[in-house]
Amino acid sequence: MSEHRATVHWTLAASPEEFRKGRYSRAHAWSFDGGLTLPASPSPSVVPAPYSEEAAIDPEEAYVASIASCHMLTFVHLASRAGFVVTSYQDHAIGTMARNERGTRWVSRVVLTPRITYGDSRPDVEQEQRLHHDAHEQCFIASSVKTEIVVATASPSAT
Repeated sequence: MSEHRATVHWTLAASPEEFRKGRYSRAHAWSFDGGLTLPASPSPSVVPAPYSEEAAIDPEEAYVASIASCHMLTFVHLASRAGFVVTSYQDHAIGTMARNERGTRWVSRVVLTPRITYGDSRPDVEQEQRLHHDAHEQCFIASSVKTEIVVATASPSAT
């Protein structure tokens, strides 16, 4: 089996007194095996500024993006195998936080809203729904989480 690694790095940039009072930046960095390093921070909805960085990626955003990206990659692969050429795939995924039975906040639901453009031929509505269903079933991330994942295809995909 494969392993996937990430390095998370944070350094205190405040005095010990400020740290003890909770007045310190939570901004940090994520580094990946390919050499990419990204700025990360808690969501400002969890930790207000100035102790968070709105422009940085937060774990909740990354979680939603991971689910959407995995679904897209699996969908495109399945569409290719079914003979459909996907020329564009865009998703504005939304994750919703809620409290569980213990009162702990968690990402309870992610809604995917893919807008797909196809080449010379496109699947009919039933075929496209089946591709999304199969993509969900085969996505490594979706298979790893308890978050409800919904694929909203309210309007037909573009041709």
